[in-house]
Amino acid sequence: MNDTTRSTIYFEPHLHRALRLKAAHTRCSLSHLVNEAVRQALQEDAEDLAAFEDRVNEPLVSYEKVLKDLKKHGKI
Repeated sequence: MNDTTRSTIYFEPHLHRALRLKAAHTRCSLSHLVNEAVRQALQEDAEDLAAFEDRVNEPLVSYEKVLKDLKKHGKI
C-alpha cells in the first residue's frame, strides 16, 4: 500500500469539472493531479525563500525612491 493520507477537499464546481476532465485526458487520478499541483506550489515557495535568502544583504530601496527614479528618467 502507498504511504498516503486520506483527506477531504472541497472544490469549486468549475474547478472540479476541469480537474476531472484533465484527469480523464491525461489518464491520471485526481489525487495524482492535486498532489503534483501542491508539490509544484511548495517548490515555487522554496525557490522564493531561497531567492530572498540570497538577497538578504542587498540594500533596501524604498518605493518612493523607485517612483522618483522612474519619474526622473521619464518612465512614468
